[in-house]
Amino acid sequence: MDRSLYLAMSGAKQDMYGMQLHANNLANVRTTGFRADLEQARSMQAYGEGLPSRVFAMTERPGQDFSQGSVMTTGRDLDVTVEGDGWLAVMDPSGQEAYTRAGHLKIDQTGMLQNSNGNLMLGENGGPIFIPLPISKIEIGKDGTISVLPQGAPPEAMEVVDRLKLVRPDNRDMYKDVNGLFKSKTPGEVFDADAGVTLLNGALEGSNVNAVGEMTSMIDLQRHFEMQVKLMKTAEEMDAASSSLLRLG
Repeated sequence: MDRSLYLAMSGAKQDMYGMQLHANNLANVRTTGFRADLEQARSMQAYGEGLPSRVFAMTERPGQDFSQGSVMTTGRDLDVTVEGDGWLAVMDPSGQEAYTRAGHLKIDQTGMLQNSNGNLMLGENGGPIFIPLPISKIEIGKDGTISVLPQGAPPEAMEVVDRLKLVRPDNRDMYKDVNGLFKSKTPGEVFDADAGVTLLNGALEGSNVNAVGEMTSMIDLQRHFEMQVKLMKTAEEMDAASSSLLRLG
C-alpha cells in the first residue's frame, strides 16, 4: 500500500515540476532569442537505509530545443540576429563569459554596448565593447564589425571601433544557466571566436517556443497529476478497508 502511495506522491510532485517548466516556456514565447527547455520523466531507484525497494518518478531537463526561431525585420541599426548556427558572446552578472541569441542591442550613458537584458556585449578580444560618444550613426556588419560616425564628422569618416565576438560551439557542449544564458559545460572554459559566423542587421530572432505544443503538454501533465491524486485517494481507501478487516478479525 505504501509503495503505491509513495509512487503516486512522487509522480504528482514531478508533474508539478514539469508544468512549471512548460509554464516558463510559455512565459517566454515572445522573448528574443529564447530557447525552449525540454522535459522528460523517468523512474529512479530510491537508495537509503535498508534495501532499495522503492522507485520514484523524476522529472528532469535533459536539454533545450536549439532550433532557430522566426526572424523579425525591425530596420533598427542596433538589432542583429545570428544567421544559422552561432552565438553572441556577453558578460553575465558574475563577470563570466556567456552566450545568447538575443541581439536587441543598446548603448548606455557611458558608451558601453549591451543587450536588452543589460548584459555587456563582448568584443573579439574578450572585453566589453565601448562606443565613443557622441555619435551620429552606428553600423554593424555581417561579420560583427562595429563602425561609428562621430558626431559632426563627414559621412565618409566612419570608424571601426570593435567587433562582436561570435562563436559556434557544439550545442552538446553547452548548458543553460539559471539566468537564461548559455555557458560551456566545462567550468571556466570560453569558446574561441569563429569568423564563419555571420549576422543579419536590422532583424531579431524570436523565441522558438511552440505555444500550442506547450499548452498541450501542460494539459497532459495536469490530467496526469489528477490521475496521481486519484491513485493516492484509492490507496487511502484501500488502507482504510484493510484496517476495517483487521478490526473485524
